[in-house]
Amino acid sequence: MDADVIVVGAGLAGLAATAELADAGKKVLLLDQEPEASLGGQAFWSFGGLMFVDSPEQRRMGIKDSRDLALQDWLGSAGFDRLDDEDKWARQWAEAYVDFASGEKRPWLHGQGVRFFPVVGWAERGGYNADGHGNSVPRFHITWGTGPGLVAPFERRVREAVAKGLVEFRFRHRVDELTVTGGVVDGVSGKVLEPSSVTRGVSSSRVEVEDFALTAQAVIVTSGGIGGNHDLVRESWPERLGKAPKEMITGVPAHVDGRMLGITEAAGGRYVNRDRMWHYTEGIRNWDPIWPSHGIRILPGPSSLWFDATGKRLPVPLFPGFDTLGTLEHIVKTGYDYSWFVLTQKIIEKEFALSGQEQNPDLTGKDIKGVLGRARGGATAPVQAFMDKGADFVVRNNLSDLVRGMNEVAGSDLIDYTELERQILARDREMDNTFTKDLQVTALRGARNYRGDKLIRVAPPHKILDPKAGPLIAVKLNILTRKSLGGLQTDLDSRVLRADGTPLPGVYAAGEVSGFGGGGIHGYRSLEGTFVGGCLFTGRTAGRAAAKAVS
Repeated sequence: MDADVIVVGAGLAGLAATAELADAGKKVLLLDQEPEASLGGQAFWSFGGLMFVDSPEQRRMGIKDSRDLALQDWLGSAGFDRLDDEDKWARQWAEAYVDFASGEKRPWLHGQGVRFFPVVGWAERGGYNADGHGNSVPRFHITWGTGPGLVAPFERRVREAVAKGLVEFRFRHRVDELTVTGGVVDGVSGKVLEPSSVTRGVSSSRVEVEDFALTAQAVIVTSGGIGGNHDLVRESWPERLGKAPKEMITGVPAHVDGRMLGITEAAGGRYVNRDRMWHYTEGIRNWDPIWPSHGIRILPGPSSLWFDATGKRLPVPLFPGFDTLGTLEHIVKTGYDYSWFVLTQKIIEKEFALSGQEQNPDLTGKDIKGVLGRARGGATAPVQAFMDKGADFVVRNNLSDLVRGMNEVAGSDLIDYTELERQILARDREMDNTFTKDLQVTALRGARNYRGDKLIRVAPPHKILDPKAGPLIAVKLNILTRKSLGGLQTDLDSRVLRADGTPLPGVYAAGEVSGFGGGGIHGYRSLEGTFVGGCLFTGRTAGRAAAKAVS
């Protein structure tokens, strides 16, 4: 045997699993098809958002949360409806994760030096009944240092294990097969790719230089999802969301290709819930791209008016930040692949954040002075850069010019000035009173009852066409690929299961490739802050379970 355990994928789940294995004294080979510069995978690029339940940060902000409320929200969002089959283990993983998020998750991370921004964000607000989709309370905790700050302690633990001789990196090793002997997976084989000096996230060469084959008592697959492979996204696209978009931009690097899903399936593992996925509708083309079709997601506050490609306002409760897949389904079924935000300078200054560590240099760099500068007014420097250079932004001093610019960006004349003005004026008239029948206005006023939103997230209510709030801004929003919600079905020990429900001997899975647990812990919808957290939880579980199983 070349090692006790082989871990395939050096993202956050792989690092977490490897760290746990090394702590147990096991010898590990950590493989990845990318060069060392990409250690940490997608998590490095993330905002580092984590869901905690009844945290000290929540309590300090006056938020009353509980395990029961969080589970109510999770199940209302997940909508598990395959409980005798594909959701059997996912449902159990969901309850285990809520227990983790309301229990040892925060102290476990805190003990490794991870710290959190004091203002808790309110993602996926829902807008339906109490037992429906969405977070009833703010739960989105930003890691101080964002994605790199979350990756750092696990990278440190793994590198310390490398120094002790317990872990060996094998970068540029592309796994093409799980090898099986006597019905037991006992290793991997594939191709060594030529050395690459590309920087993190940039597409690397696929030139093969030699074969390799490695053996171990167990293999943990932590290779991520399909978001960088538009062909697989379209192949898995569910009919319930309408026809797959012709045009999409990409929220993950090209190496997020989904290859290991099929490879593990070929070895006998079961891939379930492949029709469930999580893509964003607030994507903007990156003016300074790193990977192909690189897109950035706007993390919006609730005040921007949302219109479809024809200029028709989106229905209740499809407001910014309320229901990601609800807006995705609605937009796709209009027959167009994009939509529009219309807002003011006052709104963009307070409410626009951009997902990704590189778009938040103050939080990523742990720059307290820079973070405090957000409260001084003006758009953040990354947002301003998109306003100045982004292909999807239109900034004008009056609505007529704005509409003209919108049609120029879209390459069409779909937006009619008179109709757009009518809808905006109708909304603006609702601002004359403290009461209203416009539920978006009600929602944004309600949001400001939460101190965190009032302080840094939701602009004071005002009329869109008020010249004092200008200039006017329109943003063309593209569909942005991001996450697989389905994956390899696993039991609560992260063992990959076969079609008959029994474990595939020798194989574990963690992270996005496992649907973040059980082949689809989120069901149909995510509460957010649960993706990198899911990688940590499943990676830790897989590492500990495999360590106990191998001699």
